[in-house]
Amino acid sequence: MRIRALDKGDLADVTSWARAEHFAPGQGDLAIYRHTDRQGLWVGCLNGRPIGCIAGVRYNAEYGFISMFLVQPEHRGQGFGRELWQRALQHLEGLTCIGIEAAPDRIGDFPSWGFAPASPTQRWQRISDGNLPPATTPEGLSLLEGNAIPDRAVQSYDAQRELSPRPHFLADWLHHPAGTVLALIGPDGSCHGFGRIRTCLLHRGEGWRIGPLLLQLGFAVVAETLRMYRGILPAVPLGDVYGLACLELG
Repeated sequence: MRIRALDKGDLADVTSWARAEHFAPGQGDLAIYRHTDRQGLWVGCLNGRPIGCIAGVRYNAEYGFISMFLVQPEHRGQGFGRELWQRALQHLEGLTCIGIEAAPDRIGDFPSWGFAPASPTQRWQRISDGNLPPATTPEGLSLLEGNAIPDRAVQSYDAQRELSPRPHFLADWLHHPAGTVLALIGPDGSCHGFGRIRTCLLHRGEGWRIGPLLLQLGFAVVAETLRMYRGILPAVPLGDVYGLACLELG
């Protein structure tokens, strides 16, 4: 197998593989990965044909994340996945912390590589009938949409709840044309919460990704993974986090 950088011609294959594994990637996510770290996406080719992929994205000199780790079913168990895995780790060498999101049946694979469990991640789903309770805006706050939202306020709010500031990723994610962004803004211009609804590609058909997700709205857990880290585990206040911007980027 030969490992090379992912290019635009690979996007359709990689997206198809992710959908087949029920990853439900957001529309346009792979382009955002490439903007965050243009060197952190690879495909493995056998006889010139892509058979697997992996992302090892460096946010900065401190933090990186491994995701989109896929090998086509007919080529599994032959060592190709291990080669992709080692390529991603090599790219992230020297970082203070590396994160992964482990499927339940693969959790036992990662402690030998130095990864330790941190927290569970649940995917929630609701099949909508169009009937939702009316939303209320907390007193003293304004609910702003799209370009009316002050980017700097959202960046500051996010930086307090993320492992490290991520201005390039967040700018792409907030201003992507698919979907809608809403934010609660105080009279002083500060952000008190934000969320985004955007189309995603399901195993069959399309849906929407949104946060926060609550039991009172009829959502139910449909999948669970385990966040694991190698290195110095980050102190992230998860009590304020209900929906992830992009699971595949950590």
